[in-house]
Amino acid sequence: MATAEKNILNRLYVIAGCMFIFAIAVTVKLVNIQFVEGEKYRELAHNSTTRNFTIPANRGNVYAEDGSLLATSVPKYDIRFDAVTVSSENFKNNIVPLSKEMGKMFNRPASYYQNVFRKARANKNRYLLIAKNLGYSDYIKLKNFPLFKMGPYKGGIIVEQRTVREHPLGKVAERLVGDQVNNQPGVYEVGLEGAFDEYLRGKEGKRLKQKIARGQWKPVFDENEVEPQDGYDVISTINANIQDIAHHALLKQMEHYEAEHGSVIVMEVKTGEIKAVANLGRTSNGNYYEKLNYAVGESHEPGSTFKVMALMAALEDDKIDTSTVVDTKKGRKKFYGRYIHDSKHGGYGEISAAKALEVSSNIGLASILDEAYSGNPNQFIDHLKRWHLDKKIGIKIKGEGTPVIPEPGHKLWSKNALPSIAYGYNLRLTPLQTLAFYNAIANDGVLVKPRFIKEIRAWNKKVDQFETQVVNKQICSEETLHEIRDILKNIVKRGTGRPLYSKYFSMAGKTGTARTEYWEDDWAQNRRYISSFAGYFPAEKPKYSCIVVIHKPSIKKGYYGADVTGPVFKRIAQKIFTDSPLIAEVANVNKEDPLLEKDYETYYPKAQAHYTKVPNVKGMAGMDAVSLLENLGLKVQIVGNGTVADQSIKSGETLKHGQQITLKLS
Repeated sequence: MATAEKNILNRLYVIAGCMFIFAIAVTVKLVNIQFVEGEKYRELAHNSTTRNFTIPANRGNVYAEDGSLLATSVPKYDIRFDAVTVSSENFKNNIVPLSKEMGKMFNRPASYYQNVFRKARANKNRYLLIAKNLGYSDYIKLKNFPLFKMGPYKGGIIVEQRTVREHPLGKVAERLVGDQVNNQPGVYEVGLEGAFDEYLRGKEGKRLKQKIARGQWKPVFDENEVEPQDGYDVISTINANIQDIAHHALLKQMEHYEAEHGSVIVMEVKTGEIKAVANLGRTSNGNYYEKLNYAVGESHEPGSTFKVMALMAALEDDKIDTSTVVDTKKGRKKFYGRYIHDSKHGGYGEISAAKALEVSSNIGLASILDEAYSGNPNQFIDHLKRWHLDKKIGIKIKGEGTPVIPEPGHKLWSKNALPSIAYGYNLRLTPLQTLAFYNAIANDGVLVKPRFIKEIRAWNKKVDQFETQVVNKQICSEETLHEIRDILKNIVKRGTGRPLYSKYFSMAGKTGTARTEYWEDDWAQNRRYISSFAGYFPAEKPKYSCIVVIHKPSIKKGYYGADVTGPVFKRIAQKIFTDSPLIAEVANVNKEDPLLEKDYETYYPKAQAHYTKVPNVKGMAGMDAVSLLENLGLKVQIVGNGTVADQSIKSGETLKHGQQITLKLS
């Protein structure tokens, strides 16, 4: 008995001990939940009923200099239909009129929409897409259609709004303006959108909302937790008219020559403001579109446009003058075991240094640089460095190409490096870097940094302004600059650019034709070239500089710079000149002209006299005689030009109003 009682008592102790341990565990867990993990669970419970929602900021606009929109954000609406939430009565009464309105709006039969809606109803489709990418006005119109105007619960309409970035100019300047990366909302890296994203994007806001029925959320408070801040507007330097001119001039030439890709840049000389950038690449079906920003990002061997830099260095160091005679042989000359050729069969023979640049002689420029700098090539390379040709320009647009200027010790350097560099090979520059140098020549030797932005604005209030940045106050002496500018004018008048010459407005610049991919095994059978033209206009008082580069034109149609890229340059210059002609100033406007004074002295007394008889107008200027006689009431007919030699009604005859008189001029 005692043993049984003892066993029962032991069991009670065990049970009591277990209960005590369990009580301790519960207490520990409660304490842990209350003081350690309590915040976590309170937050979890809170988040299941309330949540902070992001309120996206309105992205700023990108404008051309004249206020034209280059990029803006617009709301777009996708409309879906919940076929389940609509009552049978509402569906039956409204499905026909709704289908009719849908048919009118989207130009489809009403029966098509009836079938779509009935099928969705039968399949209990709660998320049927019925319209996509609607603008605001179309959205408002559709929202008021039968059934839909009853709202989301009775009418089943589901509205999904999103903001889309649009380019009002379409594909023109698309790569320069930039767009979302791989259509990722809010992610901008390229073009002006990427470069100035910090200004454009604004700051997101926050709003606390509470979960209610049907997965809907309503604001907890009337005000936002954090108010969104709209992005600033960016005012670019782009001129919409010049951009359009450049784009279509390039496109026309690309299509004619079936080229692979090309670019154009137009720059204002004094300020460095970029007025236009066009980039076109060919698709597999032969069409062209803004594919990549070649103007900024593609570095390549510039070819003959670099000869200007080569000659300038030699002139600046007094190695030569423009009249120095250079022997270009018969169009073929060996340099360190390798032949260099000129494009003209038979060569140019002995010509001046200036002529060598005018006719773009490879041998001429190679000979000048080799004789001047072979013993000290760094003296020449130092010029290129002072001109900042060895460095990126440093623009904010992402993806600027890296220039390559080899020097002794570089992997590209050899004995032939200097002669090759002389005519634009064995180095690399982007079109923008080349243009910046030509712009300095046009700008009286002042090298300025190319600029894409004028200012940042918020609600028409200026936030930041971007001024012209001078990189080099004087790239060379005035004498060298004067000589180079004369040669660049002569290139268009009588050199390789003579097909571009116009007596109506002046241009200056340099043609360029460079082989590309010549290291490939198939080059001899499939020759590829890069055609270019860099220069400025007008030649005397330059307003704009411009570069045109076209890659791989069809050699069946042509590949020389004067033929392929020169016409693009000329077309741009002509159209800009026509739209904004320069105002000609007449010097010595008050200077007396003896011949004019004599004509006036003859005309004035006769004009003041009161006539009853026909006056003698022989010897008078034709225009003066006509004026005098018509004021007397005669009808005047003139034959010839110059001064009056004879008159059909003799002087002294009675004047009759309305009588015709014929004047013979000589």
